Amino acid sequence: QVQLVESGGGLAQAGGSLRLSCAASGRIFDIYAMAWYRRAPGKQRELVARILSDNSTIYVDSVKGRFTISRDKAKNTLYLKMNSLKPEDTAVYYCNADRRAPEGSFEYWGQGTQVTVSS
Repeated sequence: QVQLVESGGGLAQAGGSLRLSCAASGRIFDIYAMAWYRRAPGKQRELVARILSDNSTIYVDSVKGRFTISRDKAKNTLYLKMNSLKPEDTAVYYCNADRRAPEGSFEYWGQGTQVTVSS
């Protein structure tokens, strides 16, 4: 099992910044990838950014150049630095971990943290 706990959400003004954190614990040694997803009101959940074990990253087009995903393996923590925030970034943000073990692949989710951007 892997436990994920997000923090750092809150209220920001358009153009401002926030940094989300996701602390991972449990069977973290075979985590293959971690990611941030978000669900805006009335919309489906979407992938925001993903980082693989080799530190390669991908981003959804709408956040490229504004958001940065990173991972501190020593602290077992995933981050999402969000700059130049826009009202359309308002959503609940979820941390996700993809674990690949000999017994199979497993996916884990945090409880989510609310990000609200005012215009």
